[in-house]
Amino acid sequence: MEEILNKIFNEDVLKGISKIPDNFVDLVVADPPYCLGKDYGNNSDKLKPEDYIKWSKKWIDAVIPKIKNTGSFYIFLTWQHSPEIFSYIKTKLIMINEIIWDRKVPSMGGSTRKFSSVHDNIGFFVKTKDYYFDIDAVRIPYDAETKKARTRSIFVGKKWLEIGYNPKDLWSVTRIHAEDPERETHPTQKPLEIVERIINASCPEQGVVVDPFMGSGTTAIACIKLKRNYIGFEINSNYCEMIEERINKATNPLFLFIIPERNNGGNEQQDLFDYEELVTKYLSEVK
Repeated sequence: MEEILNKIFNEDVLKGISKIPDNFVDLVVADPPYCLGKDYGNNSDKLKPEDYIKWSKKWIDAVIPKIKNTGSFYIFLTWQHSPEIFSYIKTKLIMINEIIWDRKVPSMGGSTRKFSSVHDNIGFFVKTKDYYFDIDAVRIPYDAETKKARTRSIFVGKKWLEIGYNPKDLWSVTRIHAEDPERETHPTQKPLEIVERIINASCPEQGVVVDPFMGSGTTAIACIKLKRNYIGFEINSNYCEMIEERINKATNPLFLFIIPERNNGGNEQQDLFDYEELVTKYLSEVK
């Protein structure tokens, strides 16, 4: 399977999905166009609603057979079409959660004729009840004050207190704004934090993650960081070039470190020495 693992294919998923054997994939992370008229360098987000639903069913039907019986399927959508698409997927898979991603949009502007939309819908589906899910990998640590308040004897040694609590189905993670260090030239880039949480929870190490709409390449970067294999499809060749650049950076140890921000009067030579020392130490540890 070397010819397909850790590769990004510059083609439509409907054409390329046959490369992947059935029952091969641990996790699908799908972030398709939302049918909102966004510019992805093509007309993929400019379908009529009825055509969008038909197209969605087509690619979903093509992807599902590739998932293992222990595998999972996550899909990002918006409220306009999530009811129809979720309902359709429920005829094929078991729905576990609808996760609300609160994008933490600033309270300014917006429509004066309706409530402002500030969230995305993430559907979490599985093939069977024997699905892989590692809750410990995504627990959220309690702050010191909360832990102190739980020091009564009945809580001593409790696993949940030591390693944190189960994330709820409302995820408040700031969207990728224009000045964000993660920002790439893509109109709907998803935060690495969200994709990492999905992968940590629903794919074992060395497992296989498929992203049918790779976009800015966030799924591939998350897989590299978390020691998972990825397979991606992306029809925009410019995005494929951008993904390749991100992957090259992510697989170069020099990019795992950020030179410390210098204060006025800082010693640039010392900063560079400290940076090189960090890299040398890292390389010695991974040999």
